[in-house]
Amino acid sequence: MNIYAVVMAGGVGSRFWPRSKKTMPKQLLKIFDNETMIQATVRRLKPIIKDENIFIVTNQIQADEVKKQLNFIPEKNIIIEPFGRNTAACIGLASIIIKSIDPNAVTIVLPADHIIKEEDVFVNTLLNAAKFAYESEGLVTIGINPTRPETGYGYIQIDEKKISDNIYKVLTFAEKPNYATALRFLESGDFLWNSGMFIWKVETILSEMKNLMPDLYEGLEEIEKHIGKNSFQEALVRNYGMMKKISIDYGIMEKSSRVYLTKGFFTWSDVGSWEEVYQLSEKDNDGNASFGLVYLDSVMDSYIYSPNKFAAVIGVDNLIVINTDDSLLVCRRDKSQDVKKVVDYLKMNKLEQFS
Repeated sequence: MNIYAVVMAGGVGSRFWPRSKKTMPKQLLKIFDNETMIQATVRRLKPIIKDENIFIVTNQIQADEVKKQLNFIPEKNIIIEPFGRNTAACIGLASIIIKSIDPNAVTIVLPADHIIKEEDVFVNTLLNAAKFAYESEGLVTIGINPTRPETGYGYIQIDEKKISDNIYKVLTFAEKPNYATALRFLESGDFLWNSGMFIWKVETILSEMKNLMPDLYEGLEEIEKHIGKNSFQEALVRNYGMMKKISIDYGIMEKSSRVYLTKGFFTWSDVGSWEEVYQLSEKDNDGNASFGLVYLDSVMDSYIYSPNKFAAVIGVDNLIVINTDDSLLVCRRDKSQDVKKVVDYLKMNKLEQFS
């Protein structure tokens, strides 16, 4: 069993504005320590996957920085999407390329911007799921036991009867719920957070794409004919541009009968907002996490980031303050999911130099 990895690294991280910009999005930033999020994602795979078996899917704007940060990954393994087409097309493209190298490959598909602790547990979870996927031709996703009624995550309901070691049959997928529904999911005990991480054989996921997303698969087949040829880039641009923007969850996982889940017994976050960063950061006795040139007076339960400019914050609670060279964000912590609206505003008003 040969294991490959597909790291999806084309997002813009709009909820992390103003630190995250289209040229330097969240996955390319050092959010918590001395390595960027994509560097940490790839490092976690090293105990079980060789560098030459790790593939990164990104876009033209971010490709040079990805290559710089991951200079040990072969350049041919950096797959550049000509257009953003969501995760189904991204995974399909990587799958046909890996299939051309090893038709029996098992692939682990991961977003580039997650925080994971207890890394040995994580690696063992991947190995167990890969073995099951290889033997069963199932599509395996990783679910995380919820610790709170989180409205920023999707949920997965499982049959609690084990199929094999830490493998369960998936019953339903649920979109991001409102608070009351999230609380009901938490209390039920059979819903888990959808981590957006997947393990399967390339032939299994491509077979399901053929059955459930025939238009997408037809485009992938056309691209596949040109792998290794001078005509590849032209075929990629021509066919990729016609593919619909559909997530792998909506296009495949919610419809397939081959979907299974393995529970991840490790600390996990998709770090989807500044509130998540606050929750994961070390705090002082007043519940504040601050970084940079910061003065605080009568401030409680806030996250302040100002590495290059002096920032004084006085007499406020529950705030996010992000002070960069060209932009300033001030918002209530409970509104951190709305930061992406700022990026939409900047685009609509032709202020993209700030996005």
